[in-house]
Amino acid sequence: MSTAFPEWFYPGPPGGWTADMLDRLPPDAPPHVELIDGSLVMMSPQTGFHMLTLRLLEHALKPPPEFVVAREMAVTLGLRQRPEPDILLVRRAAFMNKVTTFKPEDVDLVVEVVSQESQERDRTTKPSKYSNAGIRYFWRVEEENDQPVVYTFELEPAVKAYVPTGIHRKRLETFIGFEVDIDLDLARVIG
Repeated sequence: MSTAFPEWFYPGPPGGWTADMLDRLPPDAPPHVELIDGSLVMMSPQTGFHMLTLRLLEHALKPPPEFVVAREMAVTLGLRQRPEPDILLVRRAAFMNKVTTFKPEDVDLVVEVVSQESQERDRTTKPSKYSNAGIRYFWRVEEENDQPVVYTFELEPAVKAYVPTGIHRKRLETFIGFEVDIDLDLARVIG
């Protein structure tokens, strides 16, 4: 079975795709497209686990007033890097109605919920890019027995790499400039 790509997709613009081009994709483009190393990455349909985990974290994360929790918005890390984390903690001053992407200096936390098709990107590629851009905290969420397990990391600024700060099952308790205490039972959000 072959899938035809739209004319605008292949071979792409001369010189390759850049971060600013994502704001000018045609109306028939998929709603969630990332740019990783100059290549467009189309997001697969969400699973129920993915959607419930995003809902849980989005509503349970209670930052101080200078931050806003954003969901599925892009961060421009460079000319050819514009990933779309699942959850972001963004400085309120950077959050405006017309914004389509954030600068890394305005993002304090990125969260990636790993799906089968995104394992390599979420476990290896994106954390490296986020840490190189100076984003202070990174959480990776994996599914275990139909429940989220959250792996938390903090940036070690001298080497621009993440160091693990915990593995959280059932309850996420950590400090990211403010206390975080989240019951990770997805049954709470099915409601």
